[in-house]
Amino acid sequence: MPEPIRYGIIGTGMMGCEHILNLKLMDDVAVTAIADVNETSRGWGRSVAGDGVEVYADYRELLRSAPVDAVVVATPNFTHHDVLDDVFRTHKHVLVEKPLCTEVEDCRRVVELAATHPGVVWVGMEYRYMQAVGRLIDALGDGVVGRVRMIAIREHRFPFLPKVDNWNRFNRNTGGTLVEKCCHFFDLMNLIAGRRPLRVYASGGHDVNHLDEVYDGQTPDIIDNAFTVVDYEDGTRAMLDLCMFAENSLHEVEIAVTGERGKAQAFEPDHELVLSRRDGSAPVRETFRVDAGVRAAGAHHGATFFQHRALIAAIRSGGKPAVSAEDGARAVAVGAAAEQSLRAKRPVELRELGF
Repeated sequence: MPEPIRYGIIGTGMMGCEHILNLKLMDDVAVTAIADVNETSRGWGRSVAGDGVEVYADYRELLRSAPVDAVVVATPNFTHHDVLDDVFRTHKHVLVEKPLCTEVEDCRRVVELAATHPGVVWVGMEYRYMQAVGRLIDALGDGVVGRVRMIAIREHRFPFLPKVDNWNRFNRNTGGTLVEKCCHFFDLMNLIAGRRPLRVYASGGHDVNHLDEVYDGQTPDIIDNAFTVVDYEDGTRAMLDLCMFAENSLHEVEIAVTGERGKAQAFEPDHELVLSRRDGSAPVRETFRVDAGVRAAGAHHGATFFQHRALIAAIRSGGKPAVSAEDGARAVAVGAAAEQSLRAKRPVELRELGF
């Protein structure tokens, strides 16, 4: 057994605790330190991490003093840029939760810093590591559907959950729903298309959720539904159908990729993959089993566990991140273009944002 990789968790709210729970399922890592400015969140992190963990109110002290080889940044979106700026002053490996940053300009700066950082810099895109989605990506790489022409993703789900101080109720803190939530899906689109996104068309609104909520005299401004279309440079088209007032939908997430020869579909949280071909042959169905303990360690259907296994492999081998800072920045750029498009009611070219 190799020496354990020592993790520090910066931000111990809901997602930070999910990372701790998943890391505790592994024998070759140890969560040795946590940090959070909020006392309640620190208490959550301490209770989940267990005895012996070092606890800090200031993450910079963790970076200076704690015995850690890698850190997870799971602080509110609008803090990612500043936290990463401090992480890059060390040699530590880092997984930063999505979105990379809330502003495209901040993303560009992080990409520049990550290029010279000696540690692995990994952006947390859990949807890549859901079992059916990962298998779909592999099948596309094997040429099952032929040349990809259309990508359609639907997420019909529950509203945003409460976060500490309700920071996720306002665009200024999140980057907007199409950045905060949907960068996951734009990352998948970019990965599957394998081409540069050119322009984005979006229509959306704030129609149902959080309308009766008021914080310090302000009503939330995050949208809760949208259609978004992305054009890629080779003619591939991608569409996102988002609804966040659709609890109890049959499938929370549906991904369909259609090519010249066939179609691949993934359904979560059922962990089901369906491959069909235009030749009339019967569709092939695969269902994937996820260990109950892994499935119970968070809200991403086991993906956080599998993502960390991939990160750990990269750290131990000295390899490159599977989800780079460039990937994270490009996903934010598509989301930011979508937010701009729905407000301006016009298509937005990615070159307008410098991408």
